[in-house]
Amino acid sequence: MPTTELTTDVALGVAIPARNARGRIARLGPVVDAVLANHDYPPVIERLLAEALVLTALLGSLLKEPEGQITLQAQTESGIVDLLVCDYLSGDLRGYIRHDLERLAEAGPNPSLFALFGRGYLAITFDHPTMDERYQGIVPLEGDSLAQAAQSFFAQSEQIPSIVRLAVEKRDGRWIAGGLLFQHLPEGEEGRDRLHTRLDHPDWPHVAILAGSVKPEELTDPSLPLDDLLWRLFHEEDEVRTLGAIPLRRGCRCDPDYVRSVLARFPAEEREAMVGEDGLIRVDCQFCSSSFPIEPGELS
Repeated sequence: MPTTELTTDVALGVAIPARNARGRIARLGPVVDAVLANHDYPPVIERLLAEALVLTALLGSLLKEPEGQITLQAQTESGIVDLLVCDYLSGDLRGYIRHDLERLAEAGPNPSLFALFGRGYLAITFDHPTMDERYQGIVPLEGDSLAQAAQSFFAQSEQIPSIVRLAVEKRDGRWIAGGLLFQHLPEGEEGRDRLHTRLDHPDWPHVAILAGSVKPEELTDPSLPLDDLLWRLFHEEDEVRTLGAIPLRRGCRCDPDYVRSVLARFPAEEREAMVGEDGLIRVDCQFCSSSFPIEPGELS
């Protein structure tokens, strides 16, 4: 991918071999607006979803399998936001937030993460279909931001030293979201076996300081190519390898044919119970706010 394309709606991988570190950097623009287009969210919720989408892009770009999927879910029982869901599949991103509009208005213009979620949890699910493997990690939703919550996830669930930075900005009525994720890996290992990762490895503080020096405005500057930003951060390193770039898109997998295929798997009596007064089965997609009216006869 040419450098001129490494600006927006893309994730870029990076490795620093001598420091046993790997990372991802991503920036979203039109993708965020496309995901938000069918939702009438308040600005606070739009910002939160933009953050969650770029975090999901960072996590998804770690997958080695093109068919792999990441699902990020933050949930509470009594928070203003009771459910946040984003997922990534082959560069496609989607997400939605379920929230209490009246309680959100009472919380003011800049509520904290705790004010939005209360006591909740963050769950990240990794699906590897080729290897027929599914892994889920769950940790308390703690910290002042989603970035801190993600760092806690890797420290507690994966036991990998990690640094996460997320930034969101609205420019001329359009959202820009950027993020950076760096991790320490065991010497000589690139797979999922991280048993020998040292949480106190002497190289890690050096990488964390450099990665952590990134400025929010750098992450959200659509005129700054991501490889140039990596050069700013790590130009003193002997070797920095940029890996393949992944284009990112808004992608909701719901469509009438897919909905019909799902409904057809239900027993006939359950499908009958789904029929409304108008004689149709209506299926709503929370991700894109689309509604699909299905004729029951189409499923037989």
